[in-house]
Amino acid sequence: MASEKSNKFLTRVKPFAAVIFLQFGLAGMDLISKAALNEGMSNYVFVVYRHAVATAVIAPFAIILDKKIRPKMTLSTFVKLMVLSLLEPVIDQNLYFLGMKYTTATFAAAMCNILPAITFVMAWLFRLEKVKFKSINSQAKIVGTLATVGGAMIMTLVRGPNLHLPWTEGTGSQVHQTGVIDLQHAIKGAVFITIGCLSWGCFMILQAITLKTYPAELSLTAWICTLGTAEGAVVALIMERGNAAVWSINWDTKFLAALYSGVFCSGLAYYIQGIVMKERGPVFVTSFSPLSMVIVAILSSFILREILYLGRLMGAMVIVAGLYLVVWGKRKDYESPSIEDLSSDEQMTNANSTNKENFNHEVITIDIPKEGTFSTDGVRAQKTAS
Repeated sequence: MASEKSNKFLTRVKPFAAVIFLQFGLAGMDLISKAALNEGMSNYVFVVYRHAVATAVIAPFAIILDKKIRPKMTLSTFVKLMVLSLLEPVIDQNLYFLGMKYTTATFAAAMCNILPAITFVMAWLFRLEKVKFKSINSQAKIVGTLATVGGAMIMTLVRGPNLHLPWTEGTGSQVHQTGVIDLQHAIKGAVFITIGCLSWGCFMILQAITLKTYPAELSLTAWICTLGTAEGAVVALIMERGNAAVWSINWDTKFLAALYSGVFCSGLAYYIQGIVMKERGPVFVTSFSPLSMVIVAILSSFILREILYLGRLMGAMVIVAGLYLVVWGKRKDYESPSIEDLSSDEQMTNANSTNKENFNHEVITIDIPKEGTFSTDGVRAQKTAS
């Protein structure tokens, strides 16, 4: 019994541990990639190198481990893979890093907190999420969605006084030390990041749909990274034409950013979120993005010396409050069995009660107990006239 309880506990904890681990990795990517972009690395070239590294790491494992479970490639699946590799590896990441260039790592991570709300709305439109306007759970989701958007607007338009954290004072570059972002740059960065999050939400929904017909997570990740590398290279060659120097890379922060984000944030991230998504859905996966914001806000003030303003702190708090409502409503829906589930359970119970006739012409009614229970009262014999 103890081992069974521990196994059930681990089964329940695994999805939470996986997405928390994922958010720690994404937070590290924000810090390292911001440092690389500050050193002049092109975001277009960075996206290409990132997915080239991810392809080199994931593809061998996919070829070997998914050999027996990999389904046959069809035209419909390949089209979905092409769209997937365009949505997140190309559109989302390029717009996200452009937005980060105009702002800061903390600002970009905070703006990404609208992702769960966007994913929830899209999942509702594609009937992957149920919404009943008279239900308090659904009302919490809707209010939380509006709060996340409002918090993002506060972070964009309201600065407020400097919090004057002691570790942000001292020597350092003007950009890192003051963290000054004018309103025009803040609006540009917010628009880029918001469009990127919209593309990321589309990627989540389409990945959940694709996994139903192509349930090989490693192979799916390898395909996304491979096609993302090719499509990103086309975009980079167009946007950086005549500037061959941007493709040079040395043993520095640029190389570290490409290596880290490629292995973890493109390779492992696609694979982990695919596994969790099959069990809990896309809304659950994206609901933990505020954790990345908290990690980035704390670490960037120490490492990058980014100044934290009161207006952005207030906006982040509104976003987190809104996301709590969304997650609360989603959790209640997950715990409450639906009418369809109850009716199916009754049908299963009736189906599990069968009548058997033995050699003495006695009708024996056997009630098969539910999983995990057993009772000797489940066997009843009733004599009938032979």
